[in-house]
Amino acid sequence: MARIKLVEQNEVSGAEKERYDELAGRNAVTNMKKGLLNDAATYDAYMAWYTSWKRLVEVIGEKDSVLFAHAISTTNSCQLCSLFFISDVKGLGLDPHNLVYDEKEQALVDLAQSIVKNPTAVSDEIFDRLRKFFNDTELVVIVGFAGQMIATNNFNSVFKIDVDQRLLPLLGEFKPATWRENIK
Repeated sequence: MARIKLVEQNEVSGAEKERYDELAGRNAVTNMKKGLLNDAATYDAYMAWYTSWKRLVEVIGEKDSVLFAHAISTTNSCQLCSLFFISDVKGLGLDPHNLVYDEKEQALVDLAQSIVKNPTAVSDEIFDRLRKFFNDTELVVIVGFAGQMIATNNFNSVFKIDVDQRLLPLLGEFKPATWRENIK
């Protein structure tokens, strides 16, 4: 159960209601957004994720974007985001538990895992591999999106945002990351 109220449309007013009404009109209300809509300014900040996502897809393509976001969310052990991206990986016709990456995808996954585990220790070797495929502008887009994705992961994990109804059938597919177990 979420640690904060997941607000309903009839419970908000002002800027929060305007944003909720817009989401409801597009049938785009999720549990995370219900949590964010406790405060319109925070909601607006987190909705910049969609701007970063759109730009990421332009730069690296939809498949690589899904694989990158999946790697960030599963490494960060965010249940809600992991399930969203498990669903998206399946939507690409791939098995999220048996992914085989090409050279570019592997570099992106290694970057994703490294950023989550220790952003101050992302290796030059990873960047050398990434530079085979991406210029500085594209790398800024990729790392910028990673920051947005991690912020989303953290919001959902800290507040234990409930899994959305459409993702419940996938619940058994989430496996929490274990790399943090020996960190003190």
